[in-house]
Amino acid sequence: MNTNVFLTAPNRSIREAAETMQRMDVGSLPVGDGDRLVGMVTDRDLAIRAIARGLGADTPVREVMTDQVRYCFDDEDVEHVARNMADLQVRRLPVINRDKRLVGFVSLADFAHSGDDQSSEELLKGVAKPH
Repeated sequence: MNTNVFLTAPNRSIREAAETMQRMDVGSLPVGDGDRLVGMVTDRDLAIRAIARGLGADTPVREVMTDQVRYCFDDEDVEHVARNMADLQVRRLPVINRDKRLVGFVSLADFAHSGDDQSSEELLKGVAKPH
């Protein structure tokens, strides 16, 4: 997992979120109250939930973020996490500890570089399924 994560606050503007995504070269940002995960905002959220609805650049992130966030725990078995990601058809998941504090992100790329061919293959098949 990648432990270099940046949380944006729910009251930050979507412009600031987009600028942060651009600067960090990422397509999603966790939204947090302190270090507690309360949502996720993606580049798709900015396009579909903000721009397509005519919302302004100063709209708070909380108005377009997803507040039902899927996550995994930092002490979960890697194969279990890969199966869950495949079932959910997601390419990345926030990783939290048992106090529900964000500690990192795990992505499809992490599995590809892990050397665990079975988990990588299962995950890739799951996320590649048509919706």
